[in-house]
Amino acid sequence: MAEKLKVQHVPLKIYRSTDRLMVAVPMPGLEPEDIQAEVTDDNRLILQGELRGSLKEIKELLLDEWSVGGYYREVTLPDNVDAERANLSYGNGVFVLTFPLSGQTVPARLTMEKVGVAHGQRSGNAGQLS
Repeated sequence: MAEKLKVQHVPLKIYRSTDRLMVAVPMPGLEPEDIQAEVTDDNRLILQGELRGSLKEIKELLLDEWSVGGYYREVTLPDNVDAERANLSYGNGVFVLTFPLSGQTVPARLTMEKVGVAHGQRSGNAGQLS
C-alpha cells in the first residue's frame, strides 16, 4: 500500500516597496516545473508544490524529522498586483515572486522555465532579476 504524501502549509514572508510586492516561500526539494502559483481575480495568492517521485529509490526511511514537498498555501495579498507581469525565481529551495503594484488585480497562473538543476525563473518585467 503506497503511503499518501502529506501536504505542508508553508510559511511566507511578504515585503512591499514603493512599486512592488514580494513574496518569499521556502519550498526545498522541488524542481521549478513542480511549483505553481496563481493570483485570482479576488486578490488571493495560491501556491502549490508537488514532489514528483525523487525519493522513490529509498527503500527504508530511518529518520524523518522534515519533509520534502508537497506544499500548499493560500493567502489574500495586502495590495492589488499585476500578476501577468510578475517575476518568479527559484533557487536554494526558496521560491520568490515579485509583483508590480497595480490599481486593480490582474490575475494569472504562473509557472517558471527551468534554467538549471533546481533553479527556475520567469521574467515578467516586475523588477530586476540578478
